[in-house]
Amino acid sequence: MKYGYYKSPIGIIEIIEEDGYIIATDFVEAMKPEDISEEISRCKIQLEEYFQGERKDFDINIKYSVGTEFQRKVWDKLKEISYGETVSYKHIAKEIGNEKASRAVGGANNKNPLGIIVPCHRVIGSNSKLVGYAGGLDKKQYLLELESKYK
Repeated sequence: MKYGYYKSPIGIIEIIEEDGYIIATDFVEAMKPEDISEEISRCKIQLEEYFQGERKDFDINIKYSVGTEFQRKVWDKLKEISYGETVSYKHIAKEIGNEKASRAVGGANNKNPLGIIVPCHRVIGSNSKLVGYAGGLDKKQYLLELESKYK
């Protein structure tokens, strides 16, 4: 595995690559020594473009190295949410064919290994309130406001 870091406006994002695929992007408190690959460099550039409002879709090789079949199904649905749009946990549950799985969808979002790239921040409560985000609600709000600004 190789590690790289991107210093975003809302914190340090650790980027982990394995066998040519980005397998994780997560907020961390501190950086370790980097071992940058071509794919990590591409990811850093695309994150920079995203935070500058210049990129709406990511074009990098990703792979889930963790997750149950259910979680992966949820994460795949998250990738279908358009830039600047939001949907409810219940909406995702319906989309995957289990309308009563809203809480489980929330749990899957919490375990999403590819934050921002697989946009779990675009999922909100049925009452349109911001609920749950592994990186913190302040980060979720920032990302939604960023996307709304450049929509």
